Amino acid sequence: MNTFFCSDSSRQAAEDIIGTATNYQTYILIECPPPWTSEAFNSKWVPNNLRILVEEVKRAKLPIRFLLIANDFSHKVNKTTLLIYQRKEGLSNGYQKQEIILANIEQVAAVLQKWLWGIGSNSEVETTATRDILVCTHGSHDKCCARYGNPFYFHATATISNLNLDNVRIWKSSHFGGHRFAPTIIDLPEGRYYGVLEQDSFRSILTRSGEIQCLHTVYRGWGILPAALQILERELIFTEGWDWLNYKVVGKILEQSLDNNTILAELSFEKTSGSLYTYQAKLVKDATKIKKLKSSCNAVQESVITKYAVASIWLTCSKVMTYST
Repeated sequence: MNTFFCSDSSRQAAEDIIGTATNYQTYILIECPPPWTSEAFNSKWVPNNLRILVEEVKRAKLPIRFLLIANDFSHKVNKTTLLIYQRKEGLSNGYQKQEIILANIEQVAAVLQKWLWGIGSNSEVETTATRDILVCTHGSHDKCCARYGNPFYFHATATISNLNLDNVRIWKSSHFGGHRFAPTIIDLPEGRYYGVLEQDSFRSILTRSGEIQCLHTVYRGWGILPAALQILERELIFTEGWDWLNYKVVGKILEQSLDNNTILAELSFEKTSGSLYTYQAKLVKDATKIKKLKSSCNAVQESVITKYAVASIWLTCSKVMTYST
């Protein structure tokens, strides 16, 4: 019996998990009760028309991530929740949500087909829930997500309830990458990814309080930014503190050396006061953080995992809001 667990291996190697959030324009989350097969959209409750639509979108290489989600009530409610999260353009603090309540999962494909053509749905609802947290529990895809994701989901449900956070919903989710960081979550509408979580760090993330240094070990990065810029963003979080999570950001890679050893990156952010700052940074490949690891429990061979470090950072522009009295 194979007792290899990719997430144990990553922890033992002390892998730095920053820069591993995936960058998508759109998340489409479809409520569907488990069990889910390894390829989630082949699961028995997924209707054929939806499976075909997901395949077509993949073939067209649209920047859309489809995920199945469920909570403890999904198997006994007579409705299906469909969530569409779209990235905001320009300076942004994450994603814009549309929530659609349908009678059953068979109706999802037709609604999405119209949405892809730019036609709205009359089933859209106003919702009080402002935060959707997805926990990967997709054990048939990678056993670490069952081993660490399921207990985490169970305890996280209690943590949210104990904190009386009525505006936070937690969902079990199908695979969204990074199972070697299980338990791993996506925090929407921000689109930030976290991994190797336990309840203390989760509580800090929920309440944006406590020791911000915990993000050193549990922050995978912000999915609206390219991987290299996620490293620069983490540096700025430690400078700005929890307030940073309320800022709007836009970033880009300006230059990359041919050997990929150095990257010149730029990140602009707008504080809640309206003040605007632009930083540039030189990122260099960090030889001390290169690891050879199996990226999943089923991987046949090890992959070389490289990381960048911020070598230097400088302010290039600032526009501070001043208010006359």
